[in-house]
Amino acid sequence: MNIGPYSIEDYMHLVKSFHGNIAPGLIIGGFMVDLAMKELPNDILFDAISETQTCLPDAIQLLTPCTIGNGWVKVMDFGRYALCLFDKYQGDGVRVFLDPEKLENWPEIKTWFFKLKPKKEQDPIILRDRIIDAGPDILTVQHVTVDKAFLGKKGKGAIGTCPSCGEAYPIKDGTVCLACQGGSPYKRKLPNEKLGTKTTFKVIQ
Repeated sequence: MNIGPYSIEDYMHLVKSFHGNIAPGLIIGGFMVDLAMKELPNDILFDAISETQTCLPDAIQLLTPCTIGNGWVKVMDFGRYALCLFDKYQGDGVRVFLDPEKLENWPEIKTWFFKLKPKKEQDPIILRDRIIDAGPDILTVQHVTVDKAFLGKKGKGAIGTCPSCGEAYPIKDGTVCLACQGGSPYKRKLPNEKLGTKTTFKVIQ
């Protein structure tokens, strides 16, 4: 059994080197991408949607030309374990999801997926083996059409300098950059403070 062009063993090594560990979700994700690829015509350029930010974007990036960096992967965090590969110009595509009904025959996978036991009470080796045994049998395929609004790569448009922070940003985002509109995750020390000292922080605005 292969996942894309890789043997199961080679795919596991690839996952570990890219993701940091052989996550169960990435093994399942490999089967999902492989199944979607087999359903797509061979002669199209395609983009991808991941309906979760967990694991599936990495499976897509490992097995297709689509990456977050080149803009061919859209992460739409619906919290559903599903992905779609679709013709980037026409929108015709294949959606694959982990089907809860099909997990009834695979109790170890169901227990992991639905978090029915604490992680420490689950055997990762048995879980991995069951996922490989199940392969695509726990997945369901849907043929879909992606809305035109999601087709194509959206450019940044005109670039300006944010009057608040002084950094470059897309002007379409507003009169100041999104970070200065309150979206920044960072706090910054005051100009006279040094790293490593316990001092008051202020939000970057």
